Amino acid sequence: MSVPEDQRLARELVLERLREDPAFILASHEKPDGDALGSMAAMQGLLTGLGKDSVMFISPGDLPLPDEYAHFASAGMISEPPPDVRSRTVVFLDCGNVDRNPAGVLRDSSQLLNIDHHHDNTRFGTINLVVPEASCTAEIVWELMQALSVVPTPEIAEALYVGLITDTGRFMYENTTPRAHEMAAALIDAGVDVPRVYTSLYEDMPLGRLALLGIALTRIQLFDSGEIALVDLSAADFADAGAQEGDSEGVIDDLRALRGAKVAVLVREVMRGERAGQRKVSLRATDGEVDVSRIARAQGGGGHTRAAGFSTTMELEQLVEFLRTEVGAQRNSLPGGKPAAPVA
Repeated sequence: MSVPEDQRLARELVLERLREDPAFILASHEKPDGDALGSMAAMQGLLTGLGKDSVMFISPGDLPLPDEYAHFASAGMISEPPPDVRSRTVVFLDCGNVDRNPAGVLRDSSQLLNIDHHHDNTRFGTINLVVPEASCTAEIVWELMQALSVVPTPEIAEALYVGLITDTGRFMYENTTPRAHEMAAALIDAGVDVPRVYTSLYEDMPLGRLALLGIALTRIQLFDSGEIALVDLSAADFADAGAQEGDSEGVIDDLRALRGAKVAVLVREVMRGERAGQRKVSLRATDGEVDVSRIARAQGGGGHTRAAGFSTTMELEQLVEFLRTEVGAQRNSLPGGKPAAPVA
């Protein structure tokens, strides 16, 4: 497959910076997921191996990391930008919009490398390596490593593998390409322990996470003949379940599996950080009829065609009406019907 000229040029410029610049800060979006953290950790390992001074920035509001990603909280992770931030090259990984990172000072660097695979990336960097065809940002990092002739250590390979399997939904989403499987094979050859990674990500759950899932499944609301399936979780729900904020991961996937749903919506109260008290909205589309990234962008968020999200101060009733209107407009029909009774 031929590479567009703008991607080819951006790739060469990024490689030049990685080879020549001495000091880096790695960052991503708020509430980093497996691809964001895996890409950062892999890039951190790559740069450290090249003898660079590199640190990973995670906002204090995003700590502690969810249990399944806690092992990424290793050496090189900081929660306050260093004093020399302006003299470092800042690498944003898996961040479609710079406004999704709360540390505004990171934008003051003279070099911003924007490495991402979101189709709606706002191209905010001084160099923008945006590859929408890539299954995940980790795939782009993997290919940069190949261009630099760097063989991944088992630790780097695992970080890349986490990014790959989480963003492809364990190879079930439409972004699962032949290249994604080739990458998986290469990473397994590099030392990834597949059963152990799977267990750490999708099993070995704390009781609070399962309890929260139980609460969520009793809160399903259906709108517009079941085309929109929504769960709303409050801070009190987390407290009742004995769950942490990150324990809502995975709820959206169960909701997405509901027969007849076109769009799954998880709404949860943000409990920490600058946006505490707001609502975090996760969106999943079950087919190609609705582009949920368009809905998220309308509220300052972003994501993929079938997986996106945003934060909002809207009350739930107003939020539901917004979602119904947006989904209805995309499906070329007026929003209508009444919400079904919550599923018990």
